[in-house]
Amino acid sequence: MSRFTQLESFVAVATLGTLSAAARQANIAPAMMGRRIDALEERLGVKLIIRSTRKLSLTPEGHIFLEEAQRILKDLADTESLITEGKVKISGPLRITAPAGFGRKHVAPLIPIFCEQYPDVKVSLDLTDRVVDLVEEQYDCAIRIGDLENSQLIAIRLAENHRVVVASPAYLKTHGIPQHPDELQHHECLSFGAQGNQHKGWLFKENDQIIAIKPRARLSCSDGSVLLEWTLSGFGLSWRSMWEVRREIEKGTLVTILDNYNTPANGIYAMLPDRKHLPQRTRSFIELLKNTYAQKKYWK
Repeated sequence: MSRFTQLESFVAVATLGTLSAAARQANIAPAMMGRRIDALEERLGVKLIIRSTRKLSLTPEGHIFLEEAQRILKDLADTESLITEGKVKISGPLRITAPAGFGRKHVAPLIPIFCEQYPDVKVSLDLTDRVVDLVEEQYDCAIRIGDLENSQLIAIRLAENHRVVVASPAYLKTHGIPQHPDELQHHECLSFGAQGNQHKGWLFKENDQIIAIKPRARLSCSDGSVLLEWTLSGFGLSWRSMWEVRREIEKGTLVTILDNYNTPANGIYAMLPDRKHLPQRTRSFIELLKNTYAQKKYWK
């Protein structure tokens, strides 16, 4: 007997009020309906229905289970209806926030594609390196990069993120190439300040241990694109994500250093205030991001 059959049988008995009525609806014998309820209660280890010769009544656990079971069956019916109709009707507002640099390159270009698929959705994109409060500021989804702080938010991993230390060939020719993270203290390092998960410092791996280096920074900026331009201009070293500097590395305008000390990949995440009541428009947008980022050719 499947769990789904038990679930349907319980809802039928609880809503119709008798085993016989539920059995007639399912076109089975009342004794069979009773065995389904017994099997469900045995599996859960709690009593859901109190049966007497005159009537049935739900236990406190039964009331809770009935509410959730009805929701599950309704969600399933809605999903089947969407499929059989051949199209998904998704509408309403969708508020998204993302880091400025990543959002410009890898979120904003996908929004017209999403809106073409779902023309009844109204999208608002906020590009900021500030860590917003999703609940307080009423955002549906936040894209965040790097190690996540402890949070009550729901995190869905969208892709891997690698960070590397880069410099222009001109800078390295003038100042030399550091061979160990400790040598960064003797170089011009361009800082992202307290933003973008870099408040802990630049992270490296040495002897299977993660070490954090907070290099001396004469120049800092909260905009990653400015740091990239400064790096390309030879003003110093910077610790950047591969999605930002891959093309410059391939062209030779930037060079990676300290590669033997690179940390393992962290993540690019979609942060949600609540998974249980997630609107379909938010689910669909996250699926678009995941499917796009999963393509290896996308990042090349």
